[in-house]
Amino acid sequence: MPFFTCQASLGSLSKEELKKLTDTLVQVTDGLDPPLPDKKLCHPALHEALNDPANGDSASKHLKQQGSILGHLDRLGLLGASRCFVEFGAGRGKLSHWVNIATEDAENVHFLLVERATTRFKVDGKQRKSTFERLHIDIQHLCLDRVPSLVQKQLPVIGIGKHLCGAGTDLALRCLVHSYNNPEGEPLSKRYKTDPDQSISLEHRTPCSVEGIVIALCCHHRCDWQHYVGRNFFEKLGLGQREFGLFQRMSSWATCGSRRSSQVENCSTKGNSEDVEEHDLDQKSNDCNTESLQGLQLSVEERENLGRLCKLLIDRGRVEYLERMGYKASLEYYTEPQISLENVILTAVPQLLKADS
Repeated sequence: MPFFTCQASLGSLSKEELKKLTDTLVQVTDGLDPPLPDKKLCHPALHEALNDPANGDSASKHLKQQGSILGHLDRLGLLGASRCFVEFGAGRGKLSHWVNIATEDAENVHFLLVERATTRFKVDGKQRKSTFERLHIDIQHLCLDRVPSLVQKQLPVIGIGKHLCGAGTDLALRCLVHSYNNPEGEPLSKRYKTDPDQSISLEHRTPCSVEGIVIALCCHHRCDWQHYVGRNFFEKLGLGQREFGLFQRMSSWATCGSRRSSQVENCSTKGNSEDVEEHDLDQKSNDCNTESLQGLQLSVEERENLGRLCKLLIDRGRVEYLERMGYKASLEYYTEPQISLENVILTAVPQLLKADS
């Protein structure tokens, strides 16, 4: 039986409780996975932009991350004709912009940009050859098999995202895997920007074929048990909502020791600017404060390692979920920590389409 309450914060735990919690974390993650492989890739589509002397430090970092994401898409054989790239937490749409450039010789490429918030300085309006559409909708209400263009064109889907924040990743994975129907969601006619008068009746809906998923992960401290896809994985380990909530808080330890006070990172919850990284540093609990550790006397390095284990545990639950759903999924380091402290990417393809590792 878990020894702490569901709403307990790290600061409320005694030294003994916190020690037991960290021991549990080390135990359940021991042998869980070998060290994540380094797969820091690039793509020719960004070579010119990367070598532009006018780039500032922030722009260069974003380009390197986008280049690696495209490299992973290419490695998995996902850059090609006759498909729809669905960018979750799209913000300005810069990731889709680069995918469009990388597929400029391919025919029948469609882009669906999903963003809850209204975004300024969008780049998708500048695209000419490919079709770009925007959906202003919360991911949890999105049903891909009710999007008119996907139903009509019958295009296979590639789910992408750059720093899709916290629960947004879980919502996107569930959306892609199940393409579920939420009867309480908003009518499509209220949220489909390109053609608000167009609707698809339920009897004409068709399941979406998902050929791949490539999502750069971030902000595990913003995950929540309600939407987390790895609950089955946690429960198999004898863990539940209470442990998840505490590990979720502890995940911030992986970055708060290294993050400079002036640094902010890119996060898709509120729509990313792509020019300034925007990870929201405000947290409900003061979990980066050493005073919250109740005399456990952990070094910065020890806390960072425990934070990384929390992130790994949460992400392994996502991998296990995708594997149960028939995908070959993996986690890799896709960029250097000097480029982004949130440097892990989740990739998945259906087992029948699995690519060489």
